[in-house]
Amino acid sequence: MSRTALLTGGAGYIGSHTAVVLLEAGWSVVIVDNLANSSPVAVERVAELAPGDLTFHQVDIRDTDALTKVFAERDIDAVVHFAGLKAVGESVEKPLEYHDINVGGTVSLLQAMRGAGVRDLVFSSSCTVYGDPSETPVTESARLGPTTNPYGRSKLYIEEMLRDLPVSEPGAWRIVNLRYFNPVGAHPSGRIGEDPDGIPNNLMPYVMQVAVGRLERIGVFGGDYDTADGTCIRDYIHVVDLAEGHLAALERLPTIDGCIAVNLGTGQGYSVLDVIRAASKAVGRELPYEIVDRRAGDITAVWSNPTHAREVLGWEATRGIEEMVADHWRWQSQNPNGYSS
Repeated sequence: MSRTALLTGGAGYIGSHTAVVLLEAGWSVVIVDNLANSSPVAVERVAELAPGDLTFHQVDIRDTDALTKVFAERDIDAVVHFAGLKAVGESVEKPLEYHDINVGGTVSLLQAMRGAGVRDLVFSSSCTVYGDPSETPVTESARLGPTTNPYGRSKLYIEEMLRDLPVSEPGAWRIVNLRYFNPVGAHPSGRIGEDPDGIPNNLMPYVMQVAVGRLERIGVFGGDYDTADGTCIRDYIHVVDLAEGHLAALERLPTIDGCIAVNLGTGQGYSVLDVIRAASKAVGRELPYEIVDRRAGDITAVWSNPTHAREVLGWEATRGIEEMVADHWRWQSQNPNGYSS
């Protein structure tokens, strides 16, 4: 018998890839998305890539009544919660919007879930909850916070909220907070990928928009960090590996007691210049860049210890940086203007 997962923000970058992986695994998928920073074309392409039981509702997760109607229409077994704003720099400029949508939207979702009797949840958290970690690689037992930007704080607030639920209803809630690192890449078909609204806030889409000619050169935020080449180091993970991590979490939810946290990363750190070099190789020419001022909210270096994910979820990342940039370039080159191409 097929199980049904509701994906908030399921038309977005990570949500759409997760929808494909779930459909391929035999799950039924209900996508809820307000399309504020995503496209209905992504949902159409998900259906094309993985035919199955897929439905879509254009709903803002802050609309509890609308969410309640969605839950009433289907027997939902579990929720994967992606919906929210995700740009570190933008969050510094727009903190109220981030707390309204990320934190307030999650409260609304949890109220709808509780009303529908659904207590199984996989939450799209972030390594930003660790703040500027005192040591790397980062394990799940590392100190949380202080976070360095409103985006990270919103994720940390949500995690705290989720940890409160099993205390209030012992034995009812089963929750996995997936703290992922830096998603990049695209589905190998090139049909779905990252399509940011406006100038990208994240490195890889910025690099690829330069490669395709939409932007003139890559702005590298800071060249004087305490790293080998002076640029920030991050743990980049292929979005399909990440999607498979969500499937693994859903499959393990029945064995979870309360609320747990799991890092999803590769355990390997790459600098900004490492990524630019790898992308240049994939594209076949040197991509121009310039060092600019540091960006508010950024930290020097962070990468994961992925041991816990192997032990708890039976999952590990298998795709390297070359595959990440090759797949991302395939998406961008086939869709130079994203879903509006």
